[in-house]
Amino acid sequence: MQHRIFPGTDMSAVMSLRRSLRRSARVRGFTLIEIMVVVVIIAVLAALIVPNVIGRAEDARIAKAQADIKTLQSALAMYRLDNGHYPSTDQGLEALVKKPSGDPPAPDWKQGGYIAALPDDPWGHPYQYLCPGQHGPFDLWSDGPDGVQGAKDNITSWNSKQ
Repeated sequence: MQHRIFPGTDMSAVMSLRRSLRRSARVRGFTLIEIMVVVVIIAVLAALIVPNVIGRAEDARIAKAQADIKTLQSALAMYRLDNGHYPSTDQGLEALVKKPSGDPPAPDWKQGGYIAALPDDPWGHPYQYLCPGQHGPFDLWSDGPDGVQGAKDNITSWNSKQ
């Protein structure tokens, strides 16, 4: 004799449906232990990686200052090729952006300048320029992270080891 719940339905189909519903209820989500294991793994990875990434910000600022100084050195070299001399200390690095006035004159100053704009160093201070320099034809430097001239952390045109 065959049991039927509803006319036209056999019991094996109902049992199969029940097993299927039970199985899907078990697969529905993650257990609390599984979630905690994932959180612990993420925390361990963050503890290992974050200190290494945070320490790199200052290295990136130093690298940017070094690159800026090289760019300014190249612009100063182009200025010298056009005008026969570097800008004076009084004319400053602004002579790379707009035609300088005063001595020495810049008769062949390039229309549009030698750089689009003067950058500040990565710490928000202007780059320093001295011509004639104490270490070469000109000295170009950033006062570094502490903003103190002459400190060990200064980034200079005459000391490329920094």
